[in-house]
Amino acid sequence: MTALVEPAALRSRRRPVARAVEGQELALVAVIAALWVALSFGTNTFLTAGNLSNIVFAVAPVALIGIGMTAIIVTGGIDVSVGSAAAVVMVVVAKLIRDSGVPMVEAIAVALVLGVLLGTVNGLLVALGGIHPIIVTFGTLNLFRFVALRLFENKQVTGVPSTLQWFGGGETGLSIGVPNAWWLAMAVAAVMWVYMRHWPTGRHWYAVGGDPAAARLAGIRVHRRLVAAYALTGLLVGLAACVLIGSGGLVQQNAGTGLELQVIAAVVIGGTSILGGRGTVLGTLLGALLVGTVTSAITLLGWRSELTELFIGVFILVAVGVDLLRERRRRSA
Repeated sequence: MTALVEPAALRSRRRPVARAVEGQELALVAVIAALWVALSFGTNTFLTAGNLSNIVFAVAPVALIGIGMTAIIVTGGIDVSVGSAAAVVMVVVAKLIRDSGVPMVEAIAVALVLGVLLGTVNGLLVALGGIHPIIVTFGTLNLFRFVALRLFENKQVTGVPSTLQWFGGGETGLSIGVPNAWWLAMAVAAVMWVYMRHWPTGRHWYAVGGDPAAARLAGIRVHRRLVAAYALTGLLVGLAACVLIGSGGLVQQNAGTGLELQVIAAVVIGGTSILGGRGTVLGTLLGALLVGTVTSAITLLGWRSELTELFIGVFILVAVGVDLLRERRRRSA
């Protein structure tokens, strides 16, 4: 009897450690490592400090928004409006900095509050309207883009002071050559990893994505958790907008265009199930890093830029295929 009990106890103690890193995350680490080794032989500049710094800086806003998008897709939803929402935040904050001279703290506060408001609009429409998230956010994508273009007044915002330079590629004494934006993304990811893994309200997102009806019967406030996921994503859109503003002295009218596709690609490639109920922010970070690596590699190798979309599309199809096969295996077990 003791021999039977002890292995079970050991398995129960080992399970949290074993699942701290999922199989797909390990596979992504292996793919990224293999790409980096291959590119180090294929080009002399890939593994230079400057290029790696550029990669993680370009990846940072995608990773930040992807952290919130992970929570949304885990609930079984999606938000295709994040690029347009980022454009609204960028033009408002950039004009405040340029025209009113607001300091960094106030600019960040405006970006975060505006991002939360836009995200909450999506959350309320999804949770209370009973409309599929992709329909809701496709509508707000166009609505937010219209608002952004009206705010731009048919011209780009130029002469933006370096108020948010700390986010835009700035480095601190302890950053060891890594942009502050990437450290910020990793810090936010660490907090969200702990929250979604160990806090009851964070685990509720998985329950909602797994079975909303069962989650509701278990006492989970499904509508509140959905709104929270979209509001959180809006908050991180505001934070990512600070990074994007700080990277240059102007904000163009096409700001944020295509950003939503990069974010969704990073989340899906990172192993978050499009069916809901499964996913981690660590996988999203790795997915964003893989996308950034592919983009940089194609540029350095002098290949046609269209190949970036091809490779990312292939990665998405593979990730979705693996997810569907895993779900089918689980149901048939």
